[in-house]
Amino acid sequence: MRWLSRWLSRTPPPAVLAAGYLALIVLGGLALMLPPMARVPITLMDALFTSTSAVTVTGLAVIDTETVLTFWGQLVVTVLIQLGGLGLMTFAVMVWSALGLPIGITHGAYLREDLNQTSYSKLTSLVWTILRVVLMAEIAGAMLLCLSFMPHHGLAEGLWHAIFHSVSAFNNAGFSTFSAGLTGYALDPVVNVVIPGLFILGGIGYVVVGDIANRRFWRGWSLHTRLMVVGTAVLIVLGVGLTAILEWNNPATLAQYDSATARLTIAWFQGVTPRTAGFNSTDIGGLHDSTSLLYMALMIIGGGPTSTAGGLKVTTVVVMVLATMAFLRRRTEIWAFGRSIPLGDVLKAMALISIASMVIFTAMFVLIISHDGEFVDIAFEVASAFGTTGLSRGYTAELTDFGRAVIMVVMFLGRVGPLTLGFFLATRMVPRVRYPAGQVHLG
Repeated sequence: MRWLSRWLSRTPPPAVLAAGYLALIVLGGLALMLPPMARVPITLMDALFTSTSAVTVTGLAVIDTETVLTFWGQLVVTVLIQLGGLGLMTFAVMVWSALGLPIGITHGAYLREDLNQTSYSKLTSLVWTILRVVLMAEIAGAMLLCLSFMPHHGLAEGLWHAIFHSVSAFNNAGFSTFSAGLTGYALDPVVNVVIPGLFILGGIGYVVVGDIANRRFWRGWSLHTRLMVVGTAVLIVLGVGLTAILEWNNPATLAQYDSATARLTIAWFQGVTPRTAGFNSTDIGGLHDSTSLLYMALMIIGGGPTSTAGGLKVTTVVVMVLATMAFLRRRTEIWAFGRSIPLGDVLKAMALISIASMVIFTAMFVLIISHDGEFVDIAFEVASAFGTTGLSRGYTAELTDFGRAVIMVVMFLGRVGPLTLGFFLATRMVPRVRYPAGQVHLG
C-alpha cells in the first residue's frame, strides 16, 4: 500500500487513469474466461479483445455476444460498458461521496482529467449531474425498448435485451445481444427513435446536457454548448443526407426496400450511428466505398468532450475549421458566436489532430503489411477502433492475433489517449529564452 501510495503521488493523473482502464480490461478479460460466462470455451485473446472493446465502449466483436456468451457473460460486458462509458473516477467519486468521505486534492486531480475539465470547481456537482442523466436516460430507454423486444422475446428475455441495448446505446458502445445487430428491427419506430436518442444524448456531453436543461435557450448557453449543438446538427444532417443520396439505389442496403419511407428510415438510423455508436440496421459490408469513406470521417470526428463518445471530438474539428476560416480571411483572432477562442486551444486541437493522424496511419500501415485484405476494409476497421465506434465491414473476424493486438491498442488510445494528451498539452511552460523570428515558407 505504501508503494502504491507513493506511485500515485508521483504519477501524473492521466497515467493513473490509463493504468486504471488497463487494469479493468485485464480483470474483465479474466472474468470472461470463467466457465459460467460462455457456452463454449473462448481463448484469452478473445476474452481480452471483448473486454477491451467493452471498456473502451467500442463494440467491435470477435465472438457472437448472443450465441457464445451466457447471461452472466453478457452481464459482465454490460458492467464493463457502464464503467468504461461512465469513467472510472466518476464512478469512484460517486461511491466516495455516498460514503460521506471528502474528495481530496489527489482524487480531484484524477477526476478533473477523467472528465476533461480544466478547473476543480463544481466537479462533484458535475458528477451527480452525470449520475442523474445516466440513470434517467438508461431507465427510460430500457422501458421504451421493452415495447419492441418483449412481444418477440417474452417478458424476462425481452427485458434483458432492452436493458442491455439501453446501456450499450447511451454509452455509445454498439454491442448487441442479437447476432445480426438491429437489422431485424430496421423499420421498428421505437428502436429508430430510442436507440439514436440515447447515443446522441450520451455522445453530446454532460456539460451540454446540463446547459440545455438549466440555462436559458441559446443566450444562456456557453460557447462550448453552442459549438457542440451546431456541430452535432451539421454532422447529423450530412451523415443522414449523404447516406440517403449515396445508398439510395444500392441493392445491398437501401434499395432492398421499395418504400421511400423505409429507405429514409434506414438512412436516418445508419447516418447518425457512425458518431461512435456502432449499431447497424443494414449490412455495413454492402455499403459503397464512398459511403464507407464518409463513415470513416464521421467515426474519427466522434462525439463531444465529457461524454460517452470517442474520436477527436466535435469541438476539436470545429475549432480547426474556425482557425482555417480566420486564416483565409486574414484575421489574427479566432472567434465564434461573439466569443474569442484562445490560441492555446487552437494549438491543442492541432496537436490532437496531428497525433491522431499518426496513430491511424501507423495502424493502417501495420495492418496492411501484416494482413491480406482490402484497403477499405482495413482502413474502416482502424477508423472504427480509434473512434470507439464498433462498425465493421466484416473484417474483425479476419484479424490475426497480431492484428487484434493492434486494434486493441488503437481502441485503448482512442478511449484514454485524448485525456493523456490533454494533460500534457495543457501544461504551460514559461519560456526562459526568446528567439528572433525566422521565416518558414508554407503551402
